[in-house]
Amino acid sequence: MTTPNNTMDYTANRELLGSRTFKFACHDSVPCFTRCCHNADMYLYPYDIVRMKQNLNMTSEEFLVAHTTTAIRSMPTFPNVMLKMSDRQGNPCTFLTEKGCTIYPDRPYSCRAYPLEPAIYGDADGSMHMQYYVMHHDYCKGHDEDKEWTAKAWMADQEMQVYHEPNNCWARIAGRLQVDSFKAQGLDMNSPPMKMAFMASYNMDTFRRFVFETSFLSRYVIAQQQLDAVKQDDRELLMLGLSWIQRFLFGEGQLEERA
Repeated sequence: MTTPNNTMDYTANRELLGSRTFKFACHDSVPCFTRCCHNADMYLYPYDIVRMKQNLNMTSEEFLVAHTTTAIRSMPTFPNVMLKMSDRQGNPCTFLTEKGCTIYPDRPYSCRAYPLEPAIYGDADGSMHMQYYVMHHDYCKGHDEDKEWTAKAWMADQEMQVYHEPNNCWARIAGRLQVDSFKAQGLDMNSPPMKMAFMASYNMDTFRRFVFETSFLSRYVIAQQQLDAVKQDDRELLMLGLSWIQRFLFGEGQLEERA
């Protein structure tokens, strides 16, 4: 979710799209080009970290220290990871130059989605659904362009499909962290279980060592094909981490414990 800090009423600036279409285009001839890349209050999903740190050839830890901040917002026992803005005039994104975004192929999900805001919600049976809102900011002239989109066409154009599975898994976990009374159990963001869950969400390099250098594999059933993928692919490793969090924190999910 990207919300410029100067937005007075966030909910008043968006409308439910439903099955309708919207008009939008963003390119360097639009007068507001890169305006939304300044002073942004942007959440990062776990898969955003994977893509961005790989683009920059950094470890997860290096990326988290250099390019993120944490804040306690909707999840009282778990920190939200936010993209750190630079201290240059206007507080532009660290990765913004006069020519545009230097990590564009691996830009965060919220950057890809804009002006759409996908809202993920779950039913009582655990199934996940999406609603799509269109954001309108006064400074954005992209809405004056003639190109017309459905939500599905925009997501395909912005190559968002590969993000949906890890983001949906994370949304299930985040939803539970918002409502479950972990505080009543004496847990907070600095407690060992929450630190472990944070590691499995956002620090793939450390989580890989946890999987292969501790008793993890003797405690959980991991198919050899999945294990081979996890060794090489941080996205697959993240999916294992999110499954492990569901088992570790909530005692549920598909990850099977050994007898």
